[in-house]
Amino acid sequence: MPLTSPSPAPPSQSAPAPHPAPAPYPRPAPPARGPARRARAPWLRAAGLVAATAGLVAAALPAPAPLGIGDPLFPYLGNPGYDVLAYDIALTYSGVNTEPLDAVTRVDALATADLDRLHLDFTHGTVSGVTVDGVPAAYRTSGEDLVVTPAAPIDAGEPVTVTVRHTSDPRGPASNGGWVRTSDGLAMANQADAAHRVFPSNDHPSDKAAFTFRITAPSDLTAVANGLPVGRADHGATTTWTYRTRHPMATELAQVSVGRSTVLHRTGPRGIPVRDVVRAQDRETMEPWLRRTPGHLEWMEGKVGPYPFETYGVLIADATTGFELETQTLSLFERRLFTDPRFPEWYVDAVMVHELAHQWFGDSVSPRTWSDLWLNEGHASWYEALYADETAGKSMERRMEAAYAASDGWRADGGPPAAPRPPAPGQKISLFRPVVYDGSALVLYALRETIGTGAFERLERRWVAGHRDGTASTADFAALAEQVSGQDLDAFFDGWLYGEKTPPMPGHPDWRVHAPAGAEH
Repeated sequence: MPLTSPSPAPPSQSAPAPHPAPAPYPRPAPPARGPARRARAPWLRAAGLVAATAGLVAAALPAPAPLGIGDPLFPYLGNPGYDVLAYDIALTYSGVNTEPLDAVTRVDALATADLDRLHLDFTHGTVSGVTVDGVPAAYRTSGEDLVVTPAAPIDAGEPVTVTVRHTSDPRGPASNGGWVRTSDGLAMANQADAAHRVFPSNDHPSDKAAFTFRITAPSDLTAVANGLPVGRADHGATTTWTYRTRHPMATELAQVSVGRSTVLHRTGPRGIPVRDVVRAQDRETMEPWLRRTPGHLEWMEGKVGPYPFETYGVLIADATTGFELETQTLSLFERRLFTDPRFPEWYVDAVMVHELAHQWFGDSVSPRTWSDLWLNEGHASWYEALYADETAGKSMERRMEAAYAASDGWRADGGPPAAPRPPAPGQKISLFRPVVYDGSALVLYALRETIGTGAFERLERRWVAGHRDGTASTADFAALAEQVSGQDLDAFFDGWLYGEKTPPMPGHPDWRVHAPAGAEH
């Protein structure tokens, strides 16, 4: 997600043949349900006392408090006790982007602990009903959690389906994330902690899942979402569009766009379907940029290996967000990036590669915790800079030398690359600072200087292949770097990722760090 800027130098951040329907994402075979639940739920349903009993269970439990999985940067995001296998999200859009959408979100999960109740992350919407395995359940809110109390406890190892009827509210500033209002409809921008402003979820990248989207909208509009189209039903005045992902996805990468859009199709390397979404009136204006994507894909595959997903493309939204975003299989871009003459052609081209690189680094291989964000943005900035170097003559070495000079100041501003400082009480953290963009690409540059170009390139390929469709941590990356290089890199990673001061740059003893503003000399 590089920030866009009109500065002349790149900122340090950052009707086709139908596709075959993807196979459903595999789920484990349901284990036998616990005896208490098997015995109790049918009796309660027969007696018509499910809802009342759920209320009694809720009353017997202590008042809920917001939970989380302990991420130091977002302590109340994610929820313990279950693993989400799949989301099915149905949204009904009226055609007015200042009106809440009616929605139904179904969460299929596997309990990993005994649960008297479970938490979902959700806010900025109104809940009108919840069921657990088809049985009405009690619910209440606590902070930004939706706390659900089923009619009978859930046993560890049981599959469970939670269905929530709710609204999804697009009103509010784009800076809050979630829905982004465009000139002709809506799009999503959920990174880092805003997916739960759109739909109930386990809103943390460590719990990836399959997604199905069912978007009903006025028939003169077009709806798109992550993955591939698997159905379209016309109802006269409205149309329902269905999309499904073939690969698991983090909540922050979900994308749904509705508007007066044109969907353009072309073919990338190895037959990869490329799908771009633009305002109908912008089709000709954007075509010179859109036709570049197959070449970008070919370039990235040459660096790190096969593209990891079922399709790719760009979504160009007529909205002002201040950023671009690597939503999985369909990256989000501001229209102004392509129309503002202050952005040089080479820079726009490189930013497109930045978001494409994220499909490997951050989307296919997702961060285990938000402190691992440097792995996403550092790599995307690395390939952005390398592409600009190789195709536009914009020296990567000079860019890294400038980053080195600023690195101590970036570290002082919010912590080193892999140890961002948590926010002060009552403050909102700003994850997307220069240290996780060029400051982290600088770490990769130092690593390449240390282990050699050949080992570095092998590391990159093994990283994305070995962790495809999963999550990984900084420790995982360091361990693989040692394995590939045959070197002890403990001291290297300790200094470059966690040090308050930037270590000397290997191979460049003449590079100097500028003192941070306000530092004593």
